[in-house]
Order: sequence, then C-alpha cells, then structure tokens
Amino acid sequence: MSGGSAAIAFLVAIVTNYVTAQPPEWAENTALVWSAFGALAVVSLGLLFWERRLAAGAPDGGVRPVPLGRIAVGGHSMNPPAVSARVRGREAELERIGALVRGHGGGMVVVCGAGGLGKTTLAAEASARARAEGRVVVWIRWRDDPAQLGQDLAQAAHILGLSESRLEEARTGRVSLVDAVWEHLATVERWLIVVDNVDTPTQVGPGSGLPAAYRGWLRPHGAGVLLVTSRDTSPQTWGPDADLLHLQPLADDAGGAVLLDAAPHAGTETEAGALASRLGGLPLGLNAAGTYLSVPTSRHRTFAAYQHALEAEFADLLGAEHPGAAADPDTARRVVRHTWDLSLDQLHSDGYTLARPVLQLLALLEPAPVPRTLMTPQLVTDATGLPATAASVDAALAGLHQYGLLHTPEADEPGPGSPAVGRLQLHPLVREVTAHTLARPEPTNAWLAAIDDHLARSVDATTSMPGRTGWPTARLLAPHLPAHLDRNTPHSFSSARDTLADLADTLTDAGASYEEFLLRRCVLDAEADHLGPDHPDTLGSRNNLANALHELGEHQQAADLHRQTLTDRERVLGLEHRETLGSRHNLANALNYLGENQQAVELHRRTLADRERVLGPDHPSTLTSRNNLAVALSSLGEHRQAAGLQRETLANHERVLGPDHPSTLTSRNNLAVALQGLGEHRQAADLYGEALLVAERVLGPDHPGTLISRHNVANSLNHLGENRQALGLHLQVLADRERVLGPDHPDTLNSRSNLAITLDVLGEHWQAADLLRQVLADRERVLGPDHRDTLNSRSNLAGALNDLGDHQQSAELHQRNLTDRERILGPDHPDTLISRNNLAIARARLSEVGRRRWWQLPRRR
Repeated sequence: MSGGSAAIAFLVAIVTNYVTAQPPEWAENTALVWSAFGALAVVSLGLLFWERRLAAGAPDGGVRPVPLGRIAVGGHSMNPPAVSARVRGREAELERIGALVRGHGGGMVVVCGAGGLGKTTLAAEASARARAEGRVVVWIRWRDDPAQLGQDLAQAAHILGLSESRLEEARTGRVSLVDAVWEHLATVERWLIVVDNVDTPTQVGPGSGLPAAYRGWLRPHGAGVLLVTSRDTSPQTWGPDADLLHLQPLADDAGGAVLLDAAPHAGTETEAGALASRLGGLPLGLNAAGTYLSVPTSRHRTFAAYQHALEAEFADLLGAEHPGAAADPDTARRVVRHTWDLSLDQLHSDGYTLARPVLQLLALLEPAPVPRTLMTPQLVTDATGLPATAASVDAALAGLHQYGLLHTPEADEPGPGSPAVGRLQLHPLVREVTAHTLARPEPTNAWLAAIDDHLARSVDATTSMPGRTGWPTARLLAPHLPAHLDRNTPHSFSSARDTLADLADTLTDAGASYEEFLLRRCVLDAEADHLGPDHPDTLGSRNNLANALHELGEHQQAADLHRQTLTDRERVLGLEHRETLGSRHNLANALNYLGENQQAVELHRRTLADRERVLGPDHPSTLTSRNNLAVALSSLGEHRQAAGLQRETLANHERVLGPDHPSTLTSRNNLAVALQGLGEHRQAADLYGEALLVAERVLGPDHPGTLISRHNVANSLNHLGENRQALGLHLQVLADRERVLGPDHPDTLNSRSNLAITLDVLGEHWQAADLLRQVLADRERVLGPDHRDTLNSRSNLAGALNDLGDHQQSAELHQRNLTDRERILGPDHPDTLISRNNLAIARARLSEVGRRRWWQLPRRR
C-alpha cells in the first residue's frame, strides 16, 4: 500500500473508532483532536500528490512493476490444468517449447493439429515445467469472445506488473488496451502465457483479420513466451514469426506406453503397441481405451481383447454418442465420436459448405491415400446431390487440411516424364469414426454407387495414359478397387473384374508388384466363385497371380502355382495352346530362380520349340522364350552359348519391338550378363550403361527394371577394378531397393551381398564379414539353405573370413558349400569346381598357418 493511501486509511480508522466506540480521555479535548486531524490530512494529501508525481516519472508511465518473485509466490486464479499422467512421445516438442521459454528473446509458439492429438495436454505439461523453473505461468482459455480474451490478457499483464494507472488510461480510451498490454509484456521476462483452444483465430480481434498481422491480441513481440493451441495448422493464419508445432499421431511405442500407463496389467508392450497402431496413435483414442481398460467392471480387460472387440463394437467403444457432447463443446473435445464435429461445424460456418460431405466421401474409401484426381465436382454432386464446382471442392479440401483432418502425404520425387500426383488421406480413426456415422443404408448406398462409377472412370483414364504418366495414379487407385469388386452385383461382375484386371496390367508395366498382387488375388478369388476353378479366365488369373508372386521374390510359391496352372491348362486347353505354353515358360523361369537350372533349361528348350512352331519365330512370346533360355544357360555356366543366343534375341527384339521396348532393355541387360561371364567386362559395362540410360528415360528412376540396370552397372565397375566408384553406386541401389522392394526381396539381398563384396575388396574386411553374415542369414530364411544365392553367400562369407585370418572357419564354410553344391548342382558344375578350388586354397592357408605357428613355438628344455 502507498504512503498516501495508508494515511487516508489511518484517518478513516480514527474517525470510525471515534464514532462507534467509547472515546478516550484525550478525545474530550476538541481543539487538540481537530488540530491533529487537520495536520494528518495535510500530510496525507502531500503524500498522495508526491506519489502521483513519482508515477508520472516512471519509465512506463505507471508504477514500477511488481517484482516477479512476489508474483510467482503469490499465485493467481488463471492456473493451467493438471496433467494426470506422464506425457509420452512429445519429448521433441516439449524441448522446443522449453528452449524458447528458457531463452531471452521471447516469442510465440503455436501447437496445432487436428482434434484429439493432445494439444492442451502438451501445453499443460510445458506450463508445469516452466513453473517448476520459476517462470510465471498464466493460462487463458479461448471462448470465442475477443472481449473476454482482452480482459484475460489485461489481467495477465497486470499480474506481471502492468500499473493500474495505465489500465485506467486504457479504460478511459486515452490509450489502446491491446497496445498497452503488449508494450508492457515486451518489458517483462520469465513468463509463459497460454491461450488454449484458439480454433477460430479470425475472431480473436480486436477487429477482423488473421493473427498473422500481429496487431491483435496474439503477438510474438513479448519478452516472454505466448503459447497458443489451435486446430488451425495454416502458416498463413499465424504469420512468419510464429513457431508452428504441428502435432502428429504418436508412434506405436509411445502410444503403447500411454496404454500401459493407464492399464498396466492389460497386457504386454507388444500388445499395447499393436492396439496403439490400430487406434492410429491418436492420444484421445488411446486415453479412451486406457480409461475403459482400467475400469474393473469393463467387459474387455486386455489390450488384445479390446483390439479384437473394435472390429465388431467400434461404435460402442469409440463412436458412442455422449449425452451432452453435441451441445457442449467442452464435452465434445473429450469424446472421440464428436471431437471432429467442432472443426466441421466451424468450417461450415466459415463458408466451406462441402467440407463435411467431402470428408464423408473420403471416409467411404479405403484407409489408404486417394488420388486427388478422383475427388471431382461431378463425384461430389453425383453422390450427395449438392452443387459442386472445382473451386468449392478445392476450398473444402483446403479447409479440411487447414484443420488437420486431411493429410496430403508427400510422394517420392517424380522422375523426368512422371508427373507429380496429389494424394489425400484421412487419419485412420477420423475415417473410421466418420464411416460409422454413415452406417444407414441410405444415402450411403447411393454414395457408394457414385464412388464405384467414378473409380471405374478413373481406371479407364489412367490405363489409357501414354508411357508411364498414369503409373503413379494407378498405384494409388489399387487399394480402393477390391471393395469396388466386392460391391458389384452378379450382373456387373464382368465390368468390375475387367476394371481390376486392366489396372493390374498397368501395374505390371509399372513394376508395382505388391499392388498388382493385391488385385490379381482379388480377381482370382472372384472368378473362382463366379466362373469355377477350370474356367479359362480363372486359369489365366492364376497364372497372373503366380507371375506377381515371382516379381515379389516369392519364387517357390510362384513355381507351385505355375505347376498347378500348367497341369490344369494342359488338361483343359491342350498341350500346344498358347496359354499352356505361357504356363510352361513361366514355370521354367521360377525354377531357374530357385536354382533348378537344368530343369529350367529343358523346359525353356521345349517351350521355345513349341512357340516357334505355333506362334512363329518373331512372335514376342517366342523372343521372350529365347531370351530366358539364354538366361538359364548362363545360370548353368554356358556363357558362350548364352551370349550367342542373346545376340540373336537382342537383334530380333530391336527389329520387332524397337530399341526402347522393355523387353529389348531386358535382352540388352542379359547379353551383358553373358559377356561378363565370358570375361568381356568392358563390352558388358558399355551395354549396361546404355541399358541404364534408356531404362531411366523409359521406365523411370525407381522402376525395378531400372534398379536392375543400375545394379548391373555397379557390378561392371567392380569387374573393371573401379571399386570405390562401384561402392557408391551399390549403396544407392541398396537404399533404393530397400525403399521400393522391401528389405527381404531377393534383389535387395543381392544388392546387400554385392555391397559387402565391394567392401571386402576395398579392405573393409570386418564390415564386409558382418554384412555377409546378415545376408547369409536372410537368404537362408527367405530363399532356403539350398538356393544358389544362399550357397554363394556362404562362399562369400568364407572368403571374407579368410581375409580376416580366420582360416579355420573359412575352411569349414567352404567344405559345407562344396558338399551342398555337389549334391544340388553335380560334381562338374562350374560353381562346384569353384567351391572345390576355394576349399583347397583355404586348407593350404590353414596348413601354412599351422606350420608357421609350430615353427614359432619355444623349444622345451
């Protein structure tokens, strides 16, 4: 209390006591009392005027700020909510906020993302940590009322020392309140002000416009930190000086930890992680599941049981209506079923009238990225009956993206000639909850009919695109087509089946083996049901599925399916039917990849002779047979015969199909393989380089065929002794194959093996041996212990161990390899002869080392 105020209060106390109580003896002297009263009044008025003069001379035009220590101890009513459980998976975000709070520059951070991601929880945890470090923390909750926000921020500034006189100037209009608040906040450090749930930033005020202008209540200009939470993720909303923390769903391990914190006895870490993955890592869904499992009376008491129940009881567990959720925004934020309705309501009120129906349409598709080209105004109108234009659909998608309900995952950088394709994806829980709200037969059936019609149109447009321009869209469409086939009636089965088959053919050209496999399997199952197992179309689909398995590296499964199909085609179609010949050719390919090279050669010879007679010598299928016979001969070590056949095939391919046809590229690569086997390394390298340039131009940089060409170029560099350059290319191809084909694909294992061999040649023996052990274990698991590549891996590991000086283990591996190759390939196979030679060298070195060690032993006395 100031001096003037204290004096006045003392006078009031005296008068009050005089009036209401028994007066003391000195009070009976009236002259004395009034003289003292007058003197005190003069002193009080003097002190009051002196205090105002001091205030006028203060730097900010008001009283000096209250010391921060007193503020922190005193506390206030604007406290952050308590965090009831440990915050998981947000360490990086908390560290970024903490670094800003501990710094001296201040600023503004916006924690943004869709509803249910835990923005308020993160802000509360950051507030608790800031308070523990001695910062003043003020928590303000946005209630769609700019006037109330102004009062709250003024109160926060007053807590931080803004004077009553300055506030009085603002109240009387002599200064702007918002400017007075931020001018003061710019002079005070060590504070954190949180404004929570600013989901309508255009209404923050004062005035209209976005916060990005930094003239309203939310500014980045304080000496402390302003933390805002919002569903609005747009940088245009918050401006260049705001630090945006766009929250993402929790990783499986962090989500599993959230579940274990809530229900520690409900299962293992693995089971908790699996449930977290099923819930899409959404903290709101995780908390709902954890709370449910922690209640002793719940029907489902384990993570596994809860996950299983979601399939049949999703609406009851996560999508149930809440009595007050629809009317109370605070309740809606805590209920999975309703949390996104707030954003959709806001978008609708902002003029994005198609946001909700577009979200619902996307929810009826599969939980995979959707090509942007599918979401057309015509689809929206056909499904919903609402008028739609390109601009209104664009606006709806932009609004959904701005509020974090829709993601646009980045595609790989397209190569030359491959256009970038926009993609749309909902969070899996947003999609599933939305789909459950559309469970009524009408209008959902009409919407699905429109979706099916536009899926078929999109496939037609994609498959008719020239070159590889349609390949990215084809890959995006593939996951959405099995449901399209399932939804069609028997009357429309043929057209739906053809839609899937046409797209699968395009995926074959694109080298998209997994997506092709998905569609081929669906078509085969549907045809077996509708047409029967022996129908020619069913047999054709079985053949196509086996080819897709072959491209995925599942050579044993492919061989089994090809063998079954060949038997059935011989019985149904005859021995010389072109499709029977196709099955025999494909079986031979699979057998060659399984290391059964002699049987593959015999089948290829028979098929080639039949195709030359039935189809003619220049038919593309005949050329393919000649090419693959040469490949099988190379596998047998017959490189000269293979090279002669490949030269003939390459010339015919260039004449019949053209120099840039994919089959011609394959033939060129295979001729180089044969030449390399003959030791013609420079000629092979030139062919590999030529094939790579054409493949990158025609197929694209990530096509499996292009990766084969790049891998072959790296190998040719090894043979030419340019091992350092080869190493860089092997590293690139390995990374590309792991990304495109997966870590266990046989081609990926080949890249890993050749990288290890290159390291060994460069003297990195330890690193090479470790990598070769990994490759050997992977090949034994994926290909089997008797596969030719597995035997090669064992031989390569033995060589690396020999270079490390471990001659004993090297000799043991060579001995095992020789035994296996004699059994599998025969005693005279070139690879068997190599094994026999390697074993002899290993034994000689082992013997030499033994003699050297014996010679160095000290003599006994």
